[in-house]
Amino acid sequence: MPSCMNFKCIRALGIFNLALLASIMSIMPLAAQELAQAPAAAAPPAKLVQDVRDATRQFLNVNNAGPAGYGPAFGCVTGPDHGAMGIHYVNGTLVGDGEIDVTHPEALIYEPVGNKRRLVGVEYIVDAATWLKYHNGAPPVLEGQDFQFVPAPNRFNLDSFFELHVWAWRDNPQGAFVDWNNQVSCEHQ
Repeated sequence: MPSCMNFKCIRALGIFNLALLASIMSIMPLAAQELAQAPAAAAPPAKLVQDVRDATRQFLNVNNAGPAGYGPAFGCVTGPDHGAMGIHYVNGTLVGDGEIDVTHPEALIYEPVGNKRRLVGVEYIVDAATWLKYHNGAPPVLEGQDFQFVPAPNRFNLDSFFELHVWAWRDNPQGAFVDWNNQVSCEHQ
């Protein structure tokens, strides 16, 4: 870097440094916003994700779902714009009990791969009217994760319900608790 020993040079260098600092300062909020919105790909799985893995390990083999009360419903569910959920194996008894238990999800979600099924996640489901009646009107939360409200009428022809997806067995670039997963496909059934 050339030396700067006169007033004009020092002043020009100061203006340059000030302009450089201002441009960096204007970019920093944008970078911080992008960082805040980016999924934490390298972060360890949330406690809820690990709890779901521990509770559903036996269902990695789809043949264990039926004897536990789970059966396929709705076919393979694909997203309106992108991604999919997969095939929901629903346990009607658990859906109807009005409770939420991390160790007993109401639905197991499988991705079809030819004639095989690959466990990719689970869904916790509870009837909205029942839940709200017995929980002082407060929506459900499971280990810090808020459930989404799905009003009737809906694509499943169900009464209004609350639901929470947990992508415990397949990474979801959008987040472990987002409904649609771009890594899941219904094309291979």
